[in-house]
Amino acid sequence: MMQEKDMVNDVLSMINSSLTVYASSIAQTSNQNLRQSLQQIRDADEQFQYKLYQMAEQKGYYQPAQQASQQDIQQVKSMFKQQATV
Repeated sequence: MMQEKDMVNDVLSMINSSLTVYASSIAQTSNQNLRQSLQQIRDADEQFQYKLYQMAEQKGYYQPAQQASQQDIQQVKSMFKQQATV
């Protein structure tokens, strides 16, 4: 029998995969109505994913990664800014 922890982790995994598909689909869609619909679905799924993540963390089902230092954050920001200007 599947445990609640396993079910929650499976749903989180599925939602995360779906969010990746939405991002790709939105980027490749030229029809504005379809694009907006996909964005609305993605936004709703992101909200659900975050609520489920919070519940999983509270119950000890999910251990988040260690917090990044300010130096690490600045390094990643700089890297993305450089890529955006290329």
